[in-house]
Amino acid sequence: MRVRGRVSGERRARVGVALAALLAGVVVPTVLTPKAAVAVAVGKPVCQIRDDRLPELSGMVATDDGYVVVNDGSDDEARRRIFFLDQRCAVVRAVAYPSRPRDTEDLAVGRDGTVWVADIGDNDRSRTTVGVWRLAPGAKKPVLHRMTYPDRPHDAEALVLDADGQPMIITKGGSGTVFLYRPSTPLRPGATTPLASAGQVTLPTTTTSNPFSFLGRGVVTGAATAPGGRRVVLRTYADAFEYDVPDGDVVKALTTGTPRITPLPDEPQGESITYSRDGRSLLTVSESAGQPAGTRSTVLRYPATAGPATAAPPTESVDPVAPTAARPAAGEVSGGGGRAWPLAVGAGTLLVLLGLAGLLRWRHTARR
Repeated sequence: MRVRGRVSGERRARVGVALAALLAGVVVPTVLTPKAAVAVAVGKPVCQIRDDRLPELSGMVATDDGYVVVNDGSDDEARRRIFFLDQRCAVVRAVAYPSRPRDTEDLAVGRDGTVWVADIGDNDRSRTTVGVWRLAPGAKKPVLHRMTYPDRPHDAEALVLDADGQPMIITKGGSGTVFLYRPSTPLRPGATTPLASAGQVTLPTTTTSNPFSFLGRGVVTGAATAPGGRRVVLRTYADAFEYDVPDGDVVKALTTGTPRITPLPDEPQGESITYSRDGRSLLTVSESAGQPAGTRSTVLRYPATAGPATAAPPTESVDPVAPTAARPAAGEVSGGGGRAWPLAVGAGTLLVLLGLAGLLRWRHTARR
């Protein structure tokens, strides 16, 4: 999520989190849209990641031997690695990149064991290209494939593989609406591949508690495909949304399907999600950076949902847009539709509270 080494970006991120916390105190999230009623399962700790090189975990996949994880962008060279962990979350191998990545945000693993690293983070929406690093089984270093969006830069933190094993990017969003992009031609090392828009998804609204209140429920921070490809999951800071993929068409599942919801309440900064190797569980992990001293990232296990999707209202979807069409930015920046007005209400209420605080302070001073 963070872009290290860019002070202005860090300050903006901190201001954004502070504003979210302030608005959380004056906006009642239950008045946004109708909510899905779901039971809350408690995540069961699996193991703690104690390696000091892994404070900013942004992507994780489960393997037969354990896990593979990455940090998001970091100035510390020792943290710019693809880390292989055993089942106890101890680092057993670390693979360096041949050149410096920009902002690695998610992971996916192919059926042949190929690891894909999504170098797609762009807080400032200023990158001319994004990329995926492909680490083949037994390879000593990953290979970079560059891509470019058809419309404008996007901030993204989620990656899944389609039925053909090709990567698909899911943008981060902002109001619960996210966009899907996939390569328009086969990826080639040393070349820049145009991306094509594949559609959009609007997530159901929930009331799950999380550090960023209603804002945290509207951004996608990770994604994963179940072993066998029959299910796909998107996560926010608050919830996991699981879609059935009966025919292998991931785009169709996301843009027309109805998700089942697994709440992930109060994870400190949950950006990663994966399926267990048997497909029966969802595994998540949060960053430990910015948390109280001594906090370690902990892999949590939640039961994967089963049965027909009845807990959530249908997602809104559209047909794929033309590659050259510029989609409205409202869904990714300022919110859209019925969710934009709470920001205005919250800001107005905040100003009123600040005014009252100033008046009380003036009256207190005047009495002295």
